[in-house]
Amino acid sequence: MAVPAGPASPPRQKSDAEIRAELTRKGHMAFSWDDLDKLELSNGIVTSLYRVGMPDEASSPTVFKVYYPPDCFVEAHTHECDYTEIVVEGSQRVGATWHHAGDIRIGLANRGYGPLVAGPEGATVLFFFADGRWPAITIGKNDGSTLGSDEIETHLNSRNQQFEARPHLHPTPDASPRTRRDPGL
Repeated sequence: MAVPAGPASPPRQKSDAEIRAELTRKGHMAFSWDDLDKLELSNGIVTSLYRVGMPDEASSPTVFKVYYPPDCFVEAHTHECDYTEIVVEGSQRVGATWHHAGDIRIGLANRGYGPLVAGPEGATVLFFFADGRWPAITIGKNDGSTLGSDEIETHLNSRNQQFEARPHLHPTPDASPRTRRDPGL
């Protein structure tokens, strides 16, 4: 008689070193949003992210999926790199303008915007930052308390430090040379 399996533990997002090793070895990787850590910030926002290319290189673009709960407020801010965002579900006011599912915004580095207010149904938004300089920067008299950048950076640093503390999990580089087969052979 088979014993029913207990509840599955949530997947652990790979560390930057694990991702780097897999990309170096295979040249590509695939995963779903469900494979990524879901970080709930102190203001109720839930976010996941990944980097395009090598995750530990400052030039690698950064992609976020962010859920803003109903009526969630995020103070006006800016970023050090260009970005774009796509409202996937719900609605969100940016400054005085409402954006709805399917709407796209493009922002230039160091140009302030906001505040952001999620609509009554909340909002899910995809953000694409041109590189790793995504952390929000306060503008005006804002104190940064609604931005969550520090919480996200702390989580990322913790995840990578936990990996480093487990030497048996360090990927070993593939020593065998890779060669392309010539189809004419």
